[in-house]
Amino acid sequence: MEQVREVILVHGLWHQPAHLSLVTRELRENGIRVIAPQLHRGSLAADTAVVQDAVDACASPPVVMGHSYGGSVITGLRDAHHLVFVAAFVPDSGESSASLGGPEPLIKPALITTSDGSTRVDPSKAGEYLYGDCSDEVSEWATTLLRRQAPGHGRGVPSHIGWHSTRSTYVICARDRALDPELQREMARRCDDAVEIATSHSPFISEPKTVASLLARAVSN
Repeated sequence: MEQVREVILVHGLWHQPAHLSLVTRELRENGIRVIAPQLHRGSLAADTAVVQDAVDACASPPVVMGHSYGGSVITGLRDAHHLVFVAAFVPDSGESSASLGGPEPLIKPALITTSDGSTRVDPSKAGEYLYGDCSDEVSEWATTLLRRQAPGHGRGVPSHIGWHSTRSTYVICARDRALDPELQREMARRCDDAVEIATSHSPFISEPKTVASLLARAVSN
């Protein structure tokens, strides 16, 4: 069987593909083709559809990584080779990111809600909650990339549960201030494999080589 050489990276709420650029560079230097779709399409169903289009365009079933809310997105995919959940939600039938996260998610104190119901991350708190193990310079760079998040995405329920039939790995971020590591450990039990790393919520920024290595391993298996 021909080796899979394609990886799709799926960002979470408030983020965009540019946040994944450090991992993208690491993977491309190792000869792996990387696709990072832009979400913020208006709903979980629309976000999943754009990623499914990327999967369908690959020459062979790709490895797909989902971060945070991106876990709900990749759960809905068909025909992936391997799903990698990084500090991500792993919803089952009838579940959403919001229901799994509970009514008082850790990230809530860092959020600012606008009059139209959209939210944004307070720039003065982004480093603490999202990039706690990054240098000040890198944290500031990542914070400038954050964007406003329209409401409703986190309440979306996947129409297909891909991890029921597709091999999956969970990456637990033990120093996470945005998604409770204990909740991550519970969700990791739904996956075939799990690995724990001592990072913040955003290891694709603080430890891009580590994340790239995990993804390259999934590519090879």
